[in-house]
Amino acid sequence: MIFQEKYTLNNGVTIPKVGFGTWLINENDVIEAVKNALELGYRHIDTAQAYENEFGVGEAIRTSNINRSDIFLTSKVAAEHKTYETASQSIDESLAKLGLEQIDLMIIHSPQPWSEFREANYDAENLEVWRALEDAVKDNKVRAIGVSNFNQHDMENIMKFAKIKPAVNQILAHISNTPFDLIEFCKQNNILVEAYSPVGHGELMKNQLIKEMAEKYGISVPQLAIRYCLQLGLLPLPKSANRDHIKTNGELDFEISDEDFQRLKTIEPIDNYGEASKFPTYSKK
Repeated sequence: MIFQEKYTLNNGVTIPKVGFGTWLINENDVIEAVKNALELGYRHIDTAQAYENEFGVGEAIRTSNINRSDIFLTSKVAAEHKTYETASQSIDESLAKLGLEQIDLMIIHSPQPWSEFREANYDAENLEVWRALEDAVKDNKVRAIGVSNFNQHDMENIMKFAKIKPAVNQILAHISNTPFDLIEFCKQNNILVEAYSPVGHGELMKNQLIKEMAEKYGISVPQLAIRYCLQLGLLPLPKSANRDHIKTNGELDFEISDEDFQRLKTIEPIDNYGEASKFPTYSKK
């Protein structure tokens, strides 16, 4: 099963190859969603300070019958925290909300505050946040640290001064919107790429070619999209609050043929993410 397969991060920590995302699942619903995911075999849960559901995620983990050491938990320092002090304090607040002694992976949610996404330079501030993350590792509050939504420049800024190298870069990556150059840069530097919204916030469901290919394999469009990410060497983070969808999203015991894989790599990019277009990462602001 895919849930038993793992990548090894550049600090030696292992991480399950498929995660369970919790973006836009509110505090009330996230407990059941995470419990369902854990019962179905997922062992990698992804949350963030900005999701405002860390308490629920922690509650689901703490009240499960699964050893804490068998669950990999990620959270993210909110994009607006751009000082050492606020980042450090936020990590302590995350631990308190989660009700846990340690977070497996803590990452910077964005190189800029969302209101200034891709429009301002926060290189110096990101180094302060990174220093807070490094200190959290030293204090055993966090096992691994990384970034999210960072482009090559943002990553090079961190890597130039970091004492601890970023372990991951979590980015928007899916069929029809795959940043191959950034992925290659990360691979060359032994930084794992995590793919959030692997189904393109549902927009891939509307693509006729993708639908036909999924039918050919006897699977769903989300399964095809998640498998695509895995075959690129990425770590996909599908999310759903529906137990049936959570289950099928983890049934990935098939291989996309080389010919079909190449076709998927060249599909026309999505220009409109519908309701999700208001988010900076989708609007390409």
